[in-house]
Amino acid sequence: MQGKVVVITGASRGIGAAAARAFCGLGAKVALLARSEPEIAALAAELGEAAVALTCDVAEFDQVQAALAAVVARWGRLDVLINNAGVIDPIAHLATADPAEFARAVQINLNGVFYGMRAALPQMRAQGYGTIINISSGAATNPLEGWGGYCSTKAAALMLTRVGHLEEAAHGIRVLGLSPGTVATQMQVKIKASGVNPVSQLDPSVHIAPEWPAKTLVWMCTAAADAWLGRDVSLREDVVQRAVGLLA
Repeated sequence: MQGKVVVITGASRGIGAAAARAFCGLGAKVALLARSEPEIAALAAELGEAAVALTCDVAEFDQVQAALAAVVARWGRLDVLINNAGVIDPIAHLATADPAEFARAVQINLNGVFYGMRAALPQMRAQGYGTIINISSGAATNPLEGWGGYCSTKAAALMLTRVGHLEEAAHGIRVLGLSPGTVATQMQVKIKASGVNPVSQLDPSVHIAPEWPAKTLVWMCTAAADAWLGRDVSLREDVVQRAVGLLA
């Protein structure tokens, strides 16, 4: 990853922040995208000259396009895009879910992924290479009570991963997803408090640290993960954990 240019959305905390530290630790240049400017500014200051904070709402295509253009203007290329930004709300049955919250979930979890891909692909095509990783979930393929918005948007984003690979592999662009399992982040705190579906009943001790998916994301940028192109890498699988070096 030495000298590679990596863009991470939702970089202010959780998996995004851990990934930024992992990539920077290996010599990459990292652009931190999020709505929360103070948090990404503090993280960029921690990481030093190899990081830049760009305030961006992934639900707005113009902002995503402008942020990626700023990255290319600064560093001359775009090697990796990690579409990590996402929301769990609304946690509610379909019969009572707030339509505005549901629409916001679509804007962030689905449109935000498309906007990132749409903004990155012309640059990556011009380069003849690039990697796009969409953060997925087991909810993309498994319905869960109260998660109609999250499950449906993650399922749709998984199809973007599949179509992206179908369309872009011939252009030298790698598109794949990461289904990290349950991770010890602020989202899990909200899920626990909801008391809805079996995920909220999990003991916090079973959640993995954000550093696990962060290390996996680095591994996914290498040819070692090519067998998973066009689909999700599941961090719940022992074979993946061993390949990444998380298990002996």
